[in-house]
Amino acid sequence: MTDEIKSLDELKDAVAGAEAPAQAAPTPREPVRDELGRSYATGKRKDAVARVWVRPGSGKVVVNGKPMDVYFARPVLQMVIRQAFQVANVDGQFDVMATVKGGGLSGQAGAVKHGISKALSLYDPALRPALKAAGFLTRDPRVVERKKYGKRKARRSFQFSKR
Repeated sequence: MTDEIKSLDELKDAVAGAEAPAQAAPTPREPVRDELGRSYATGKRKDAVARVWVRPGSGKVVVNGKPMDVYFARPVLQMVIRQAFQVANVDGQFDVMATVKGGGLSGQAGAVKHGISKALSLYDPALRPALKAAGFLTRDPRVVERKKYGKRKARRSFQFSKR
């Protein structure tokens, strides 16, 4: 009986953390680059998917073979894409080549921004905290709600007529 009490006391000490193992320090992230010195990432927003390559350069952004200001003609969409560079304080230091499919222009701009942010954090892991704090590395989960049967749209009912 006394052996059981001793083992219970030892068990309680172990559970209480008398001999807790030391946790290892997290290993620093390594840059991820291909043989051409580029980093690749996929960005998504709504139905749009963007494949983005980032490499050091003069700040040229090419989307689907066209310059950014031609493909995204609205200044708001150009501002959305530039946000990732401004938050990371690397404006004009990287060239971007992106191909984007699906969705509309607004969703495509958000997908390119998401891809640029992910690619920058892979190219230089020191940029990751600023991009993460701004929320650019999180995929926005909001998508169009599906249409339900018995409804005119996702939630809109057919017009009710009393007579």
